[in-house]
Amino acid sequence: MSISMADNKNIVVTIGRSFGSGGREIGRKLAARIGAKYYDKELLSEAARAAGVSEEFFERSDEKFPSYINGIFSFAFGYNSTNYYSGSTTISDDSIYRAQSDFIHSLAQGPESCVIVGRTADYILRDHPRCVNVFVHAPEDVCADRIMGRGDCGGCSSRDKVKAKARRINKLRASYYNFYTDKEWGKAGSYDLSFDTSKLSVDDIVEVIAGYLERRFNVKF
Repeated sequence: MSISMADNKNIVVTIGRSFGSGGREIGRKLAARIGAKYYDKELLSEAARAAGVSEEFFERSDEKFPSYINGIFSFAFGYNSTNYYSGSTTISDDSIYRAQSDFIHSLAQGPESCVIVGRTADYILRDHPRCVNVFVHAPEDVCADRIMGRGDCGGCSSRDKVKAKARRINKLRASYYNFYTDKEWGKAGSYDLSFDTSKLSVDDIVEVIAGYLERRFNVKF
């Protein structure tokens, strides 16, 4: 028997983030702080298994502008583009998004609280009565320092290249979010809480979010 969102007392926190702002670290620490499950890339694996398709398809389109739209733009402006999802044996971007959305809904309807990073989870769960939406960002230099410090620059050989990669990924995330929702990625009005992670430590931000949850839902962690 499925659990109704109206009857369920779990809490869901979604975290949108600019690349290098610390969203994953905040998500993991917040989940540990409030005793919740944490989901980021794990969403791809679970959604792939649920849909019965290879995780490769999910990874190729993860938070990226739909490939068929890119194909239209490529045709119109003379750019070259690879369509990974053409043919009868592949899966479309919309099918991937629906499978991922279904899995996010299943998490929200489950008995356990959870923290979900990215994947338009805030929009997908817009009708969930106990969902709190957070966005984290930071100045470009701060993001570049964090990206380089965690070795997540994918072979970037200079600080300028790290910044360029961050700008590129942020554009992809914004395009993906804006395409699939009726909101604007990163705009404060789309979220309950927004943080510049250069102003407070990760641990302090986690405590602020935990305190907000306690006061809003009258719980104690």
